[in-house]
Amino acid sequence: MTSATTADTTTGDHDGGETAGDEQAGSPRPQSLLLSFLGLHVLGRDVAVYSGSVIDVLARVGVSEEAVRATLARMVRRDLLARHRRGRKMYFGLTGRSGAVLRDGHDRIWSTGVVNREWDGTWTLVGFSLPEAWRRQRHDLRTRLMWAGFGPLQNGLWIAPGHVDVPRVVAELGLDGHLNVMRAHAAEPTEAAQLVRRAFDTAGIAARYRAFLDRWDHPDPAPAVPDDFTRQLLLHNDWLQLVRTDPHLPAEHLPADWPAIRAEHVFRTLSDRYDTTSREQAGSTLDTIPTPET
Repeated sequence: MTSATTADTTTGDHDGGETAGDEQAGSPRPQSLLLSFLGLHVLGRDVAVYSGSVIDVLARVGVSEEAVRATLARMVRRDLLARHRRGRKMYFGLTGRSGAVLRDGHDRIWSTGVVNREWDGTWTLVGFSLPEAWRRQRHDLRTRLMWAGFGPLQNGLWIAPGHVDVPRVVAELGLDGHLNVMRAHAAEPTEAAQLVRRAFDTAGIAARYRAFLDRWDHPDPAPAVPDDFTRQLLLHNDWLQLVRTDPHLPAEHLPADWPAIRAEHVFRTLSDRYDTTSREQAGSTLDTIPTPET
């Protein structure tokens, strides 16, 4: 089973107007849903999907045809999708960029886990000072740092537990000359637990996991959704909003009843329950073609 990150991309893989807060405040955004769909049914396969199939799938979760078409066009412009015409039909497949984004999301879901039990006490620090007029660059940098598990310790200084590959995180931003990157351990009188409290909104993170449990931790969740194919899509999309805002904090500095642990169990159980039906329905209803070799 695979899935996608839902990071919106404009200047880079993790930039843009869709944020986790936007999704939690209302309905899921079309691009987030489309990336989740691609992660579930296209990643790992050399295929492109007919636009009509995408429209039909997202219509089940309330996304209009106009919104789907606009999202497809935007993702093509951002090199997240490639067009493939067959007669009068237009098919959409992954690009190298979107494939990397989706594989990163897959790894976060199935390999990383929600609790960091292997932390060695090391922090990665990123200090930066950008000109006041560089609002867009500042937004891009902060968005990428947050996606990579950083939190703001103080003005211009962000920290993340463990060893983070910062050059990969900030690639293509052109800000290397404005960054100071270090690795360090907490020293007296500062304690690691204090850094966690200061740099990360643990109460907010916990609340988002509890909201996920409120929706999905039931014998038959999402009863208004038409089928397991659609439930699988919504389940993965919801879970990815949590993954992308969870900094993967050290277990020893989290409460014993940290709700992410229960939430991850619920997600994996339901994903396994929906998997067979979802794949069968995708195979019988999605119009796909092999992607041409490049």
